[in-house]
Amino acid sequence: MSTLRDLVEEHADLEQPDIDHLHRLAGDWQLLSDLSFADLLMWVPVENGEFRCVAQVRPTTAPTAYLDDQVGHVLGGPDVAHLAVALEEGRIWREGDPVWYGDTPARREAIPVRTPDSQRVIALLGRDTNLSTARTPSQLELNYLTTADDLTQMVADGTFPPEHRPGETTSAPRVGDGLIRLDADGKVVYASPNAQSAYRRLGFPSHLTGEDLAALTGRLADDPLEGGEAVERIFAALRGESPARKELDGRGATLLLRALPLLPGGHPIGAVVLCRDITEVRRRDRALVTKDATIREIHHRVKNNLQTVAALLRLQARRVDSPQAKLALEESVRRVASIALVHETLSMASDETVEFDTIVDRVASMAAEVSVAESRVTLRREGTFGVLSAEIATPLVMVLNELLQNAVEHAYGPAEQGEVVISAHRWRRQLHVTVSDSGQGLPADFNLDASKRLGLQIVRTLATGELRGTIELRNRVDSGMEAVVVVPLSRR
Repeated sequence: MSTLRDLVEEHADLEQPDIDHLHRLAGDWQLLSDLSFADLLMWVPVENGEFRCVAQVRPTTAPTAYLDDQVGHVLGGPDVAHLAVALEEGRIWREGDPVWYGDTPARREAIPVRTPDSQRVIALLGRDTNLSTARTPSQLELNYLTTADDLTQMVADGTFPPEHRPGETTSAPRVGDGLIRLDADGKVVYASPNAQSAYRRLGFPSHLTGEDLAALTGRLADDPLEGGEAVERIFAALRGESPARKELDGRGATLLLRALPLLPGGHPIGAVVLCRDITEVRRRDRALVTKDATIREIHHRVKNNLQTVAALLRLQARRVDSPQAKLALEESVRRVASIALVHETLSMASDETVEFDTIVDRVASMAAEVSVAESRVTLRREGTFGVLSAEIATPLVMVLNELLQNAVEHAYGPAEQGEVVISAHRWRRQLHVTVSDSGQGLPADFNLDASKRLGLQIVRTLATGELRGTIELRNRVDSGMEAVVVVPLSRR
């Protein structure tokens, strides 16, 4: 199914700011649908007097009038007469008799969608209410419908929805979480049961009706500064502004508030405040933050311990006289240091993943430093490894460390110039890594499975075992050799 932007760009002659306005409306119209107890359909005029549905939202507070998705449908003739009137006259249309959608009776309304400058109608909202469950409305339903009428008039005026702020979601709080309606003086005219319960969690035991919500909210906040900010948000909505959401802590509870102005016809008549008790959500967030901090601290300590082990091995290597023992200890230092690099990166990450390109570049630098005394070998990386999980990064860095050391030490003779290239690319949920050189190549009788060298045994074991992949060492067509490692990236 095409997106709202795709359908509008293909079938309507609208500028980019107009499309952005429709996107903002679609981001906030669940509120309007729930308050109206009705389906909302967004229509744009197309040729021959027809209209195309480009978006749809169903209410969570009432049964839908449409069992089937209406997005993409094109209607004309008598079926869109109400839309044509709203478009031509630029007003909300409510005059028609109920209609039937299959076996479902429904009441239709048409609302013009104006641009924020109030100059043009760029789309129509169809507000269709399922009448099959019609009953005498309660006080909650009456207040919901009154608020919905005010907001639909603001849609027709071009003053709703408000501009979105970066980082803010459009899904919380919702109508069912808690709704408070204020008059022009900021006094509570109506508070839904969930809104009443949310304020009781903050420590207010009485009914909200008749209270000055701004003053009450400021008193209930644990932090006076936080309370002052919440008060200012409510005052801003009463002035006709659309302030950002605000979280408020009081008596161990956390409340998320969103204040919206009510400006039907351009005249401020009050505000609507949506509130949601997010105490448990924030408690889990704090638990996750504590857990993440603990995991990062563990990686930091592991890195420090590995660096200590590497330093001890380095000291031991300086004290031994046997060249073979010294070489073995130096190789162990490099292996431990490469693992420490992964844990150092994980200690600074917010999750158990690492940007592996940085680690590869540092391992290559260490290998190049070792090669300086015997040859003049440069190392270069092509492509990108991307972000890898810790369970892949740790064994893979050891594999690359061994392959690079092998290439640096054995590909080129003393004082020879040469290059070792590390290339990486992803294909079909696999990571393909190649370490290649233009040096002496492999012996004719070389067999990786039969090799007795510790480094190659480590490479083979890690590549086929922990990484669950494959590894192949082979001579290149022209000169030199290449090691190809294929690592599956699917969920483990």
